[in-house]
Amino acid sequence: MTALGCPQLAIGQATNVLKGVVMDEESNETLVGATVYWQSSPTQGVTSDEEGGFELPVVTLPDTLVVMYLGYGKEKMPLGQDRLDEGLTVTLKPTAAGLEEVVVEGQLEEVITQSVDIGRNVVPIATLKSIPSLFGEVDVLRGLQLLPGIQTAGEGTTGLFVRGGSSDQNLIQLDGAPVYNPSHFFGFFSVFNPDALDEVDLYKGNIPATYGGRLSSVVEISMKEGRTDRIHGAGGIGNISSKITVDGPLFSEKSSFVVTGRRTYADLFLKLSNNEEINSNQLYFYDLGAKMTFRPSARDKVSISSYYGRDYLQAGDMFGFGWKNWVNSILWNKTFSERTFLDVNGYYSQYDYQIDVMDEDNGFSWSNLISEGGLRWFFTLTPSERAVFEVGAHSRYYHFSPVDMTTNPGSQITPITTQPGNAVQQDFFISGELDISSKLKVEGGLRWSIYAQIGKGAEYIYDESPAQDNAAIIDTVQYSRFRPMAFYQGKEPRIALRYKITDNLSFKSAYNRNFQYQQVASNSSAGLPIDRWTLASEYIQPIMSDQFSAGMYNDINDGKWEVSVEGYYKTYDHIIDVKQGADVLFTDHLETEVLDGRGWSYGTELLLKKNTGKTTGWLGYTYSRTYRQIEGISEGKAYNPRYDRPHDISLVLQHAFSERLTANMTFVYSTGQAVSFPVGTYSMDNQEMPLYDTRRNEDRFPDYHRMDVAVTWKNKDKEKKWRGSWNFSVYNVYGRKNPYSYQFKDIVNNDIHYESASGEPVYSRRPGVVMTYLFTFLPSISYNFEF
Repeated sequence: MTALGCPQLAIGQATNVLKGVVMDEESNETLVGATVYWQSSPTQGVTSDEEGGFELPVVTLPDTLVVMYLGYGKEKMPLGQDRLDEGLTVTLKPTAAGLEEVVVEGQLEEVITQSVDIGRNVVPIATLKSIPSLFGEVDVLRGLQLLPGIQTAGEGTTGLFVRGGSSDQNLIQLDGAPVYNPSHFFGFFSVFNPDALDEVDLYKGNIPATYGGRLSSVVEISMKEGRTDRIHGAGGIGNISSKITVDGPLFSEKSSFVVTGRRTYADLFLKLSNNEEINSNQLYFYDLGAKMTFRPSARDKVSISSYYGRDYLQAGDMFGFGWKNWVNSILWNKTFSERTFLDVNGYYSQYDYQIDVMDEDNGFSWSNLISEGGLRWFFTLTPSERAVFEVGAHSRYYHFSPVDMTTNPGSQITPITTQPGNAVQQDFFISGELDISSKLKVEGGLRWSIYAQIGKGAEYIYDESPAQDNAAIIDTVQYSRFRPMAFYQGKEPRIALRYKITDNLSFKSAYNRNFQYQQVASNSSAGLPIDRWTLASEYIQPIMSDQFSAGMYNDINDGKWEVSVEGYYKTYDHIIDVKQGADVLFTDHLETEVLDGRGWSYGTELLLKKNTGKTTGWLGYTYSRTYRQIEGISEGKAYNPRYDRPHDISLVLQHAFSERLTANMTFVYSTGQAVSFPVGTYSMDNQEMPLYDTRRNEDRFPDYHRMDVAVTWKNKDKEKKWRGSWNFSVYNVYGRKNPYSYQFKDIVNNDIHYESASGEPVYSRRPGVVMTYLFTFLPSISYNFEF
């Protein structure tokens, strides 16, 4: 539906430019990134800015103006010379069927072929909701894993491994605030409730200079703004959790709110059991989120958002394990003129976790907390239609609390308290985008990061390098609060270009340098909640990465089909990995448990997408290799980290049988992860222990593959305020037993569960391997509603 009303933006007769604004028909929110072009010149389009505004050169009239946006119906407006003085407010209607949302997503790629963006994906929430889910729980990060260049560590995990980088090398932000652990249920689900989200923006190739602090990718997730006209709600009831989101006007039409909540009820089912060993357990997660938006004037918008989430698992009186996220953000957008904008973002993010072992002889409680607070601002200047510049700064403060381990009375374990970690970082950045000609467009930027580790804290002095196994502490230097302890700085150039070979075919290339001043030291590669973060210090240097990428992008048959091929090569300096048998949780001398070296990765990504018709979707293929070479690990020779998976295929299909019935299917295949299998055993304390080779990750799990299917049936609308739909999905439809882990143990008396306490005499013993898998054929059902 199109409304021609108040001339918020009018035709500029002197400059021969059509100006307008694009809005959501139902919520009256402005739409950022909408595609606007004349039907006679589909390749000469523009996109709406942060306030939904656009400026499009006027062609010979009459002509038809075409406006499109992800998840909304396409709008065509015939315009003649007599309509030019009216001014335009274009309102788009959200599509009712998932099919149309995919169609619009594909059309946006037509504009991306004209932009400098490389390795960027803007994923509509509606598309993520249509993907078959685990336990009926729609997951944002698991949906991103279906894109080329993004891999997972294994079954059921939401950790992202992007172009050869580890999971800690991704900057995942919620309204500009970093989220240090974006997972629930030990990685099976992410912390983001899709009903409360507006957009997911992924950068993995050319990362803009406005972002910094991570090497591999930026995942910018935005909470949606509330409606200003009426109360609106959405929610769902699934196998293991329920959720609700409510939004609407707050005080007036100039302010709005969003409140969202989600909780599992697995622990409630446990209490129904008559078995005391089961009903005494606890297992749950929940999250709460809220956002308030104020528009004090036509040129100002202020948004305040907050998220809190908690997970907890307790196995009877044996152990407990939990973690929490608390993320807060405030955003101020200021429009000084049609060509000058200011964005200011202040945030505070906190993540803490703990382990409780309830044992009289060896019981303890272990806890840790990390936090980051920051302020980022930047000006956007648009001196002409062919040039855009940004300049700004980012200040932040890191605080890693001491690891605190207390023991139970009478415990034989020694308590541990580590030194705190504190640091400040100041970044300055400038970038610009320039249309040099109708074929060549260039984007360049420079980011300068300045980092200092500061007190309060302690630095241990060793008689030789702490990386040596026999290094001994000879002194300890105490630093008072805010006193400098270690200093690093780095310049991070970014440059990208797009060259149009034809109207529908573009070549792009980019170079990015990034520094990362905090890393994870972990014995696992899956991104566990208890991973030990460490700041750059005297002994652990920041990582530096250089990435070169290039690609070809083509839309076929007026955007009905799209094909893109991207290649990349990345190098890493001062990347860390743990020693064999390292202790990273219970030590105050982390520098003695890790080694640093170099790494490199390379790959090719292919994406074939179908955007129109009853059947839509995409096929993605990634060939990638990742290597590390660190003196003291794997005999100093190059080895693969566990997430190195050379071949990765993802197929996503959606078919619309009618407006009410849609079906979805996903198929994934990847090479098995790299692992180290034992080469023998040795005896220790009357137990057989596995013996590993000095070379790391020389073996592999079997190849991983799985197919998921889902069907969505929408209830009859009949113009009712309440709209509902049923979703039936099956995870791993053909029951593939993908290995989660292997355990190497002796099989006694042909019984893998043999216990020596049984008193049964031993008449046979042979080595065996026990494979653990998580899910086979797993159906789920959920009911989703909107009012």
